[in-house]
Amino acid sequence: MADPYQNNVYHQGDGDSYGTYGEGGGHDGYGYQGDYPPQEEDAASDVTEGHDEEDQMYEGEYQGIPHPDEVKAAQRAARAKARAAGSAVSELEELSEQYEDIMEDCGHGKFQWTLFMVLGLALMADGVECFVVAFVLPSAEKDLCLSNAEKGMLGLIVFLGMMVGAFVWGGLADKVGRRRCLIVALAINCVFAFFSSFAQGYGFFLFFRLFSGIGIGGSVPIVYSYFSEFLQMDKRGEHLSWLCMFWMVGGIYASFTAWGIIPRYGWGFSMGTEFQFHSWRVFVLVAALPAIASLVGLMFMPESPRFLLENAKHDEAWMILKQVHDTNWRAKGQPEKVFTVTHIKAPKTAEDEFIEIQSATGTAVQRWAVRSLTLCKLVLKNVASLLSAELRFATLFMAIIWFCMAFSYYGLSVWFPDMIKHLQNEEYESKVKVFHKERVERFHFNFSLENQIHKEGEYINDKFIKIEMKSVKFEDSLFEDCYFEDIKSTDTVFENCTIRSTVFYNTDLWEEKFVDCRMENTSFLQNKHGCHLDTMEENDVLIYLVSFLGSLAVLPGNIISALFMEKIGRVKIIGGSMLVSAGCTIFLFLSFSQAAIIALQCLFCGVSVAAWNGIEVVTVELYPTSKRATAFGVLNALCKLAAVLGSSIFASFVGITKAIPILLSFTALVCGGLVALKLPDTREKILQ
Repeated sequence: MADPYQNNVYHQGDGDSYGTYGEGGGHDGYGYQGDYPPQEEDAASDVTEGHDEEDQMYEGEYQGIPHPDEVKAAQRAARAKARAAGSAVSELEELSEQYEDIMEDCGHGKFQWTLFMVLGLALMADGVECFVVAFVLPSAEKDLCLSNAEKGMLGLIVFLGMMVGAFVWGGLADKVGRRRCLIVALAINCVFAFFSSFAQGYGFFLFFRLFSGIGIGGSVPIVYSYFSEFLQMDKRGEHLSWLCMFWMVGGIYASFTAWGIIPRYGWGFSMGTEFQFHSWRVFVLVAALPAIASLVGLMFMPESPRFLLENAKHDEAWMILKQVHDTNWRAKGQPEKVFTVTHIKAPKTAEDEFIEIQSATGTAVQRWAVRSLTLCKLVLKNVASLLSAELRFATLFMAIIWFCMAFSYYGLSVWFPDMIKHLQNEEYESKVKVFHKERVERFHFNFSLENQIHKEGEYINDKFIKIEMKSVKFEDSLFEDCYFEDIKSTDTVFENCTIRSTVFYNTDLWEEKFVDCRMENTSFLQNKHGCHLDTMEENDVLIYLVSFLGSLAVLPGNIISALFMEKIGRVKIIGGSMLVSAGCTIFLFLSFSQAAIIALQCLFCGVSVAAWNGIEVVTVELYPTSKRATAFGVLNALCKLAAVLGSSIFASFVGITKAIPILLSFTALVCGGLVALKLPDTREKILQ
């Protein structure tokens, strides 16, 4: 059988084979030029630029506490000893250990912080996407003439798009590359978000938001996989948790921009009666800015070197690792520090044959067909491998945790604002004015009618001119010789009324607003066509305030989980946070007022965010590089499915009962928390 490393081989005295870079040989199996003193070997782990270790005394020196550099040196020596003693270590495990050593030498500094900001903007764009439809819906339903069913589908389609996007882009990122897939995904999101802001019909708007969701759906699985591969082991949990904070920033950004833009009805323009560009469309454009900024930043970022090594692209990986090393050490004031790696273990993988097949194919169309078919097969094979013997239980446990957490979190995220609206409606309906058997003759109505019920009334020779009717109902009433002109109505209905010799001129009172009514010699002249955006308090600022407070409330949880992710451990943070969140849901039985609901929402969001951070860190660490983005994509797609189910089920019980949503969320969180405690601790696990 042919040697899989025959193209790039470095022979040592004991016969081991390694992929090589540059010239010269190393003193051990990992190809470093010269020996590092232990104190310099991990100086790069200091994140403070320009820090001079020689000028400071280590605080624990007199307490007998070893210096962190000495600890890392001991860990590296232990790993080297284990490699020398054990003969069953696989080549990928050797690559993982060597890659960890290289990342420790590269350090954590300017390069990682730059990438942190760029990828954070992509994660922020995902957070914004979840809020866009909810914020524009009160205006869009008027502008696009949406029925209740169409409004529900619009809210659903975004999550369906994100579910498809997570699965597709996660799978492709393991085969095509993290950076390339993230660039394409964000570009799709930006393009279709732009188109959706100009869409004048419901069908086009729905279509464009679907593809916008498919694009942004790839950001979460790729961002975490991408960033984790530039982090050393002892930095991974903390800095991935800091990255999670950008989702919160996305919620705050969406709330503030919606609050500042959507109620400004003058921020728009029109071209005749067919094309209207209202302020809510301006918000849709502004909401795409984080994705655009991330897209621009990614143009200056390299591909993950770990992905390149897994796919036998040795030279590219070496150059990127050198770039990381030099960028960090120059920023710390030590440009003389040399990147000493000369060769890295990098086995030849199936993708080499994949490239050879493409090159041997005839026409461009045939090459494209072979490439696409082969790529689909590789992605599906990778997905199926998540259920292999070594990953089966990890995938099952993570699927349960992701589903339970998303079902409760997104379900309650919909339930909280819906409950506030329900309480508002109850209060509004309690103030309704009822008029019974009134007779109004030869009267000119020049004032608005709101929140009224008129029963068995008689209106003879009356005029209703240039007024607004909001939440008005006429029952069993008579209109005779009346005149309606320039009427704007909201939630207004005529039920079982008799309308004789009456003229409706330039009104929006259509046939569906007359239920079981008898029309005698009645005329409808120049009725308003389509829907018209209400400019009078159409958007309640409370929806923005609730979303803003809910997003801001996760800040303490984000900070605490980031600081203690390495100290406490991922498993305890996930399990503990989910169980505490379950306890918080019991207090929802006390949600009798709007203030109480907002306070409980902030409490729940603040506690549950720690679980989300832990779940995302563990998902990255449990899977090997060749399956990391695929696994994250599959689990994130399951998360979006749970979000659809949770939001639909919880919303259906608003105004009926609190018990079922509370018990469902409590059960799901307890189940997920207990399963989380069975996960392995990945704190000191080298990224495979």
